[in-house]
Amino acid sequence: QVQLVESGGGLVQAGGSLRLSCAASGRTFSSSAICWFRQAPGKERELVARFTVTGSTVYNEFVRGRFTISGDNAKDMIYLQMDDLKVEDTAVYYCYYPGYWGQGTQVTVSS
Repeated sequence: QVQLVESGGGLVQAGGSLRLSCAASGRTFSSSAICWFRQAPGKERELVARFTVTGSTVYNEFVRGRFTISGDNAKDMIYLQMDDLKVEDTAVYYCYYPGYWGQGTQVTVSS
């Protein structure tokens, strides 16, 4: 079993920043396999950011240049730094490990 707990969401004005955290626990695994998804109201869940097998990062085209995924393997933590937030970034953000989802954290960006 793997448990994923997100935190750090909230309400922020457009142009502001938030840092999301995902705490992973359970069986031993590579935290670099964890990625971030989001789901906006009425829309399908979409990938936001992930690591590749070589350790580089891949981003959804809508967040590239504004969001940064990072991790701390020693602490089993994954982060998502979100800068220059836009109203369209409003969504529930989830961390995901193959077969497991966190409960999500709400991010609301006001104009």
